[in-house]
Amino acid sequence: MKVTPQLLRVLRAFVDDPAGRRYGYELMTAAKLSSGTLYPLLARLEGEGMVESAWETPGGDAQRPRKYYRLTGEGVRFARLELAAAFEQGRPAPGARTRPALGDAL
Repeated sequence: MKVTPQLLRVLRAFVDDPAGRRYGYELMTAAKLSSGTLYPLLARLEGEGMVESAWETPGGDAQRPRKYYRLTGEGVRFARLELAAAFEQGRPAPGARTRPALGDAL
């Protein structure tokens, strides 16, 4: 799977809570991506076995069903490896935690 900056954004959103379930709009907001970019990435990740999804109705009957996504065990491993590799190459995903340089004021 080709790792793009957009994919790194999605992986970062998932890794912040690897066991958590996220729905599309929540992921769009966290990754700062449009639906036209996010949903093809989620489909690729699901096709590769990195993400699983399920439809659920969040509250009562008045709310529309949402499709929730969650990283699989393999997806967690893949995400952590790719984010670490990107960080080591000097291209952390947006929102990634970085260490302050020596001498920086805290």
